Amino acid sequence: MKFTEIIVDGYRSLIDISLPLRSLAVMIGPNGSGKTALLEVFLLLKNAAQERLAKALEGHGGLDAILSKVPAVSDRLKIGLTINVESERSQEPMAYRFELLPRGVSYAIPSERLEWRWDPEVDKAYRYIDAHYDNVNYAALDIPGFVHPTWEYNTLELALAQVPRMYEEPETLRSTLSKIQFYSSLDVSQRSVARLPQSLIPALRPGPNGENLYSALYNLRALHLGVYTRIEDTLRVGFPGFARLEFPLVGAGQVTLAWYQDEVTGPLYPNQLSEGTLRFLWLTTILLAPDPPPIVLLDEPEVSLHPELVKLLAGLLQDASTRSQTFVATHSPDLVRWLQPQEVLVLDKIEGRTHLTWADTMNLQEWLEEYTLRDLWLMGTLGGRP
Repeated sequence: MKFTEIIVDGYRSLIDISLPLRSLAVMIGPNGSGKTALLEVFLLLKNAAQERLAKALEGHGGLDAILSKVPAVSDRLKIGLTINVESERSQEPMAYRFELLPRGVSYAIPSERLEWRWDPEVDKAYRYIDAHYDNVNYAALDIPGFVHPTWEYNTLELALAQVPRMYEEPETLRSTLSKIQFYSSLDVSQRSVARLPQSLIPALRPGPNGENLYSALYNLRALHLGVYTRIEDTLRVGFPGFARLEFPLVGAGQVTLAWYQDEVTGPLYPNQLSEGTLRFLWLTTILLAPDPPPIVLLDEPEVSLHPELVKLLAGLLQDASTRSQTFVATHSPDLVRWLQPQEVLVLDKIEGRTHLTWADTMNLQEWLEEYTLRDLWLMGTLGGRP
């Protein structure tokens, strides 16, 4: 299941947006241009799929707090997805749409629809969900028509989040959205999770706050030696003199990290490593870990990284995008330098509205014979004012 288009209308500065999606999208643009807003839309989809829409909106201060304030814009939020479904039945994409409308201090869901034209012999798409306010209809299995929820249905949550699990395609969509993972700047202060011993658990990927980093590395070495070897090889390129990692058990089921460096007596422990070193180790483990989430969101992953590490990060992002759709917000010209035009999404804000342009649609071929994408961004040719 791969997302090929996202439609957003009414979320902050994202107004009447219809964006074709690719495997890797590194978003550039000035502060306030809409990069974080687009990441937030994906996070809203994740929470909504987990039946946490009301809580997510509450965390933003309510629906009204995130609605566009530009004059003459619709008074509601509209979000849609087009999804390619891996199926022998049909190559047609699935379409999902819903709207949120303010209602006093709360909100309503005036419409929600999930449909898929899986039978090429039929003109009309098969409608799995067709909901209007509290009139909720699910497709009936093996019989014509719809069925209504007979359980305690929550009208403030999406019908998709409450779909009966026996509906294969809707459940796959719900499950995929619920697995979206977001990573922002890692806290590496002296008492942060990333610097302290961690419980040894069967994790293969570190968490958003650095939790389970040492468990993930420990388990990757034991269970996925090829992946672990790639992590250590990447560290050797990024940190000349790096020798190896070890994971001492420190009692009570706790594990820590020991970093061995040539010409250094004894290991370096997490409280002795630099901020950039810890962040790069965390990012490398996230991006190379097996069985990744279907969508990975990264907000300014370049923070505190040396330009040589940023170069390696670009390669890691490209590698990760072969396994997950990867969306990145960045302010780093050094990161953009090592990317391809088809991987860069340029955001500009004009009269309060976000405009999005894929860099490979901007006729940059002649420019790129003499300049890098980094140069074109700093020169202003690429747009997305740095």
